[in-house]
Amino acid sequence: MNKKNCTMKIKMKITTTNKSKKKKKKKEVTTDKVMLAKEAVIVRDALDPSISEPAQRVREALEAKGLETPMVANGLTDEQKRKRIESAMRDVMDTLGLDLTDDSLCDTPTRIAKMYVNEIFGGLDYRKFPKITAIENKMQIDQPVQVSDISLTSTCEHHFVTIDGTATVSYIPKDTVIGLSKINRLVGFFAQRPQVQERLTQQVLVALQTLTNTEDVAVSINATHYCVKARGIRDTNSYTKTSALGGRFLTDNELKREFFR
Repeated sequence: MNKKNCTMKIKMKITTTNKSKKKKKKKEVTTDKVMLAKEAVIVRDALDPSISEPAQRVREALEAKGLETPMVANGLTDEQKRKRIESAMRDVMDTLGLDLTDDSLCDTPTRIAKMYVNEIFGGLDYRKFPKITAIENKMQIDQPVQVSDISLTSTCEHHFVTIDGTATVSYIPKDTVIGLSKINRLVGFFAQRPQVQERLTQQVLVALQTLTNTEDVAVSINATHYCVKARGIRDTNSYTKTSALGGRFLTDNELKREFFR
């Protein structure tokens, strides 16, 4: 090998190494920014007096278990979010060739913005966490309290289409008993986010364990995913079933059988 070829190979190797280092450094910087943004969400919520103490505890429990929905702080108010989403939806509809001057379509971007921020993604805001009414377990209840067939509507975080189904939640009271409707509201809060069903099931479990101070909780969700039903494979019959068990529901086979019956 002559000197010229050897020099060229060394230069190429150095260039490749430098590019690799820059790419790695860029990735590390991006990861650091995401981590800082996530930490900013936690700090912001911890300092916000409008976020209740139970909501704070649930958020911290989910963070500790790595089950919190991926979120970063952007400092936007609800009104600012609506404005940005409305503008983005106008771009989407314009790109699709839809006539935004048509009386049926002209208000669609505004409707979608309101729907996202105020309704179907309201569970991203812990200020909207349901008020949980808890009473002392003076009745000494030591058997499962179960709420079945809770209506559940969520949104697939991969395609932003509907997840539609039901949830069954059971817990064995320890020191406190919570209002039955609060279980439905808890499911609804975590469903009102971009979700994957597996995480949603775990979030409801951990939230209820945190609020009732007992590990004895079981959650099951049956749902139809419109990312499967309305696109892709377009299977209109299948549904997805997930479950999460804690405490005695994990170790007591009779309790487990009764819950899944």
